[in-house]
Amino acid sequence: MRAKVLLIGILMLSASLAGCFKEDPPPPPPEEPSLPDGIFITGPDGLNLSLALYQPLPLSFVFSDVGEDGAEPSIGITSSGCMFFTAFEKVMRSCDHGETWEHMNSIFQHQSTSDPWLWVDLMTDRVFDVQMVGLMTTWIAWSDDDGVNWLGNPHDSGPIPLNDHIKLGSGPWTDDGYGLIGEFSQDIYETAVYFCYNKGVGIFCYTSFDGGASFEVGGLVFGLATTNGGLHGAVTTAPDGTVYVTPRVATPTIVFSKDNGLTWEERTMGEDVGTPNPRKNSEVATDSESNAYHIWIGADHGVYMSRSTNSGQTWEQNSTRLSPIEVISTTFPHIDAGDPGRIAITYLGSENGSALNQSDIDGEPWDGNPHYAPANVSYYLYITYSLNALDPNPVFHTVRVSPDPVQVGSICLNSGDCRDIGGSNRNLLDFNDLHIDREGRVYVAFADGCTGVCATGNNSTPEDSRSRLGSVYFLGSGPSLYESVGDLAEFN
Repeated sequence: MRAKVLLIGILMLSASLAGCFKEDPPPPPPEEPSLPDGIFITGPDGLNLSLALYQPLPLSFVFSDVGEDGAEPSIGITSSGCMFFTAFEKVMRSCDHGETWEHMNSIFQHQSTSDPWLWVDLMTDRVFDVQMVGLMTTWIAWSDDDGVNWLGNPHDSGPIPLNDHIKLGSGPWTDDGYGLIGEFSQDIYETAVYFCYNKGVGIFCYTSFDGGASFEVGGLVFGLATTNGGLHGAVTTAPDGTVYVTPRVATPTIVFSKDNGLTWEERTMGEDVGTPNPRKNSEVATDSESNAYHIWIGADHGVYMSRSTNSGQTWEQNSTRLSPIEVISTTFPHIDAGDPGRIAITYLGSENGSALNQSDIDGEPWDGNPHYAPANVSYYLYITYSLNALDPNPVFHTVRVSPDPVQVGSICLNSGDCRDIGGSNRNLLDFNDLHIDREGRVYVAFADGCTGVCATGNNSTPEDSRSRLGSVYFLGSGPSLYESVGDLAEFN
């Protein structure tokens, strides 16, 4: 009996000692490092990349309040460093890096508008102020001395008295088509100037040989009588003279001309991701080697891109996602490019993923379309950079730039179906803008719908978000989109 008790005791002691000599459990793995809130590094599918392999670009942005209402703004920068911004019928100028803004209007500019557009010709420094006078005609003014003095006159090309969605751009002459005439007109004005607009049945584009004073040649380039009536994005011209215009259609599409607007061709892409309905304009940028980048909002409301490395002749059919997957709703995309693969994109976006499938403004499950966004969705301004956008696996660096919302609730994307929610939800109108200067510094023009108590309050509602304040963000410091420039520093 004693032996049995002794044996049991030895076994119990052995068990307890075994616990003493047992190896400690391995420590938990270190936490994966994370980026600051509002910073994303993503691949071509919008998914986050490992911070062990990629570090965020050192991007900082500076805000400037233009001080005037400026929905659907456009922006340009002259070689002197002056910024020009459209604030409806007013042209605003800042020559001190956004510290102050002043009106730059004269009797040669029209005093009312329903669709303004501003363009700076980077080859000549001519500033164009384009104002739509009702729907009947357009007034084009221009200045060659940073907006101090202006000339201007009306334009209404074609037999139909309707101008809408006006756009103006400029670029080099080619050796074909209208470029043959343009070679002889360069003593009058160095570049070709293009004036495009919607006349209800399609996109009409005209070419000027005298710097925008007259537009004698051109006409219908893309008929859209049954699909959005001819609304379109900005005019973009590549260094080789290729001109791009983007119609607002269900399948992402570009039309382009290689003979300064005499003839046009069409290319499609993006069928793998589609587009939403309603939708806004897609946009094109071209780099210093005439590679082209077409961006649009996909059916899942992310921002997508297709690239062309042969000057618009062919486009890749597998779309690249530019916006992070966390940004579940976007609108108003715009893009510019510097050297090959170095691009910047801006858009309004929301990370309120929990609102998906909740009741939208029509009581239907919300799918991310800003046009129907519920009241608990907030939109911010985002800027996305890539320095290798032509690589097979490009990397995108995204910053949520605005510290407070640009809009709370829905953003009207269809002027025939806007809503009165404490005022019209079409307060931001149709688009924003992004351009770079000669140093490759990025400038973004946008209208801020959520200002004052809307921006500072914790429970702001769509009714609070009805402003349209003209606003600018520009790169304070960070990499230039021109590789030879390197990193840009803050202005002194």
